[in-house]
Amino acid sequence: MSRNLVRPYFPIPPQDYNQSYFYEVIRSFAVYLDQMHNPGEGRHTRLVLTALPNSDQGLETGSLFERNGFIKISIADQPNLLGGYLQQVPLGLSL
Repeated sequence: MSRNLVRPYFPIPPQDYNQSYFYEVIRSFAVYLDQMHNPGEGRHTRLVLTALPNSDQGLETGSLFERNGFIKISIADQPNLLGGYLQQVPLGLSL
């Protein structure tokens, strides 16, 4: 699946040790790791979610779970915002 990422530049290695070459390689790997840790945008025609957890216990912020027929999104450290949940969507409805 394409995420429209710009492929990082990895320079051609020199014949002998070159400190600036290694800096460029390290920078390129840092760019790559940043891209892999940021999932970016998603656009789907169809999405099927199976085996959703029934609570947000132990889930990271932004994770989906199902409770009482609603899909909920976990939010960290905001217990007063809609009872701790960003959005409630009845099961069977589109997000």
